[in-house]
Amino acid sequence: MNQAYQVSNGSSFPLGATVTEHGINFAVVSEDAHQLYLCLFAPDGKEQEPLPFINKHKGIWHMEVLGLKEGQQYGLRAKGDFKPEQQLLYNEQKLLIDPYAKELSAKLIWHEDQAAITKEGQVHQSDSAHCVPKSIVRDIKPLSERPARVNVTPSSRALYELHVKGFSKNLPIESELQGTYLGVISSAGIEHLKKLNITTIQLMPCFSFMTERHLQQLGLNNYWGYNPISFFAVEPSYAIKDPITEFQQMIDGLRQAGFEVILDVVYNHTAESELDQSSVCYRGLDNARYYRHKDGQYLNYTGCGNCVDTYSPTSIRLICDSMRYWVEIMGVDGFRFDLGVDLGRTDHEFSAKSPLLQAILQDPVLSETCLVMEPWDIGPNGYQVGQFPRGFLECNDQYRDSVRRFWRGDRGSVPEFATRLMGSRDYFHKGQKSALNSVNYITYHDGYTMKDLVSYHHRRNLANMEENRDGHGDNISQNFGAEGETDDKEIQEKRLNQQLCYMATLLLSQGTPHILGGDELSHTQQGNNNAYCQDNEITWQHWQDANSEITDARKVIQDTISTLMTLRKTYPILAEIRLEDDPLYQHTSADKIHWLNEHSEAMSIENWADDQRRFIALTLTPSDHSNTFWIVFYNDDSPLSVPFPDANSDLKVLYQTPGLSIASNELHCAYRGVFIGRF
Repeated sequence: MNQAYQVSNGSSFPLGATVTEHGINFAVVSEDAHQLYLCLFAPDGKEQEPLPFINKHKGIWHMEVLGLKEGQQYGLRAKGDFKPEQQLLYNEQKLLIDPYAKELSAKLIWHEDQAAITKEGQVHQSDSAHCVPKSIVRDIKPLSERPARVNVTPSSRALYELHVKGFSKNLPIESELQGTYLGVISSAGIEHLKKLNITTIQLMPCFSFMTERHLQQLGLNNYWGYNPISFFAVEPSYAIKDPITEFQQMIDGLRQAGFEVILDVVYNHTAESELDQSSVCYRGLDNARYYRHKDGQYLNYTGCGNCVDTYSPTSIRLICDSMRYWVEIMGVDGFRFDLGVDLGRTDHEFSAKSPLLQAILQDPVLSETCLVMEPWDIGPNGYQVGQFPRGFLECNDQYRDSVRRFWRGDRGSVPEFATRLMGSRDYFHKGQKSALNSVNYITYHDGYTMKDLVSYHHRRNLANMEENRDGHGDNISQNFGAEGETDDKEIQEKRLNQQLCYMATLLLSQGTPHILGGDELSHTQQGNNNAYCQDNEITWQHWQDANSEITDARKVIQDTISTLMTLRKTYPILAEIRLEDDPLYQHTSADKIHWLNEHSEAMSIENWADDQRRFIALTLTPSDHSNTFWIVFYNDDSPLSVPFPDANSDLKVLYQTPGLSIASNELHCAYRGVFIGRF
């Protein structure tokens, strides 16, 4: 034993490094290790003689080291069997990050010395301490006088997907704030977000993450952040000095401005990737328990080289502890789960009753947060839209594709379009779930921006250096006669109108809308629909030096979002209608809906079967009969005049796209558009 330090038994709870009255308590899960060592580092970075843990209880190694203080840098080394065929990869030459570390000394950068196993399957002999960040002891508490959580009414909720760096990098703010957590809550950032009238900021990943080996070799960076190495440590590259405090300040600043904040989290895989890549944390501590495997091979249900075994009690505890930390200490109001089907797998199959999902829903803290699932992965039966428990909202790609097809003018698209408008009840069934469980979106980070959706037929991903093979091949897009940017005013007007039609459809649909940050700025990624490795002007939002056409387009789009968000908040029926044939609402008075054709007559069976139909309208009447809303969608560019459904009533225009107007008790459509009025 290293005689420079006194140790005591300590406690197996809580996991991680905890400041005590007399020193630091360390508790680490490593069930199959023969011995676990604590490696302390002096201020000059020199590693001191390892301290062997003196207790192991229920697979948890623990001890208290007396005299240590907050700020101490440390790592772990694990001794045990090296049997790759049994997923045991213990290698004392590898310095390991504490899975519960709240801060790391640096950003993890891939290095070949991090590997525990060679490509030939032998023990990798190189020591990795020189290329692995050190864990840092931090005693983190919530900021004092934290703003209260914003109480968002579910029917008014609208998600705005925001990348910390991409949002703030080009903001007209002090240079040191650009690209940072604090830049997001600058006066310019907050002012812009408040103008949109949205309720909920969905932050793209802020866990400390690593650039993948193949990107590093190509001279590219992971920009999106979906490659975490820690489920607790905050990504340091978005901070000026202290990432923990600055992240907390960002959350509190957004809350103070009236926003709910949810965090996009990646619990389905880690940056350790394939078996012969990095062994810097979970792989070196408990590879057989943290990762899914069968017959000596990883089960790669994520496409990222590994997937976390969310059926393992070790992983379930880690994920739930991480979630509570981000809620209770860091201040977030909920989560969006990347590749969420992995979180719902048991041994291998998906189940809505899986242990992790049930653990989250029974937790008195986590169950009260906003929980959004990406309901798929690439494993067997990996598509599970509509199958998660009711406590989860779910991203609905069926909505995305149907709305894109309708506005592109695909034949026979009206019936499915109507189904999507009404909350996708073929997936989110009446009597079981509200339409609000459907997170409707037209654009997300992984795909075209809305500006590119109306400007490109074909992806342009050459900058990713994969010979344009990556990203979606079928984008259901429309370029209106020119591929990419153009000076043609007529094409520009058509593209802007199409963006307004998309945005109006999104915000007039039953369900919970999701807006991709930057779409309100008419942001283009130059046709790149998989910009995960573009940390540059392709992805950073542009705020200044736009020409007058772009400036005007931005204002019209932003006004559309703000206006329609006001309507959603004022009239909940626009987001969640309560029909008499839905048992979910049998305790309430029923609202009414009627589907209408271009003559303002009830849609007939023949109307629904007409595969050349380009028009659909509906009226919504709340149970108190205080108003009736007339909503119209027309995707053709031939002029059309539509009589009012009720010629004897006054109609107040609430919103209309540029080509639509009212005269003589008729709605005149010069070309495609969206309309909502109130009788």
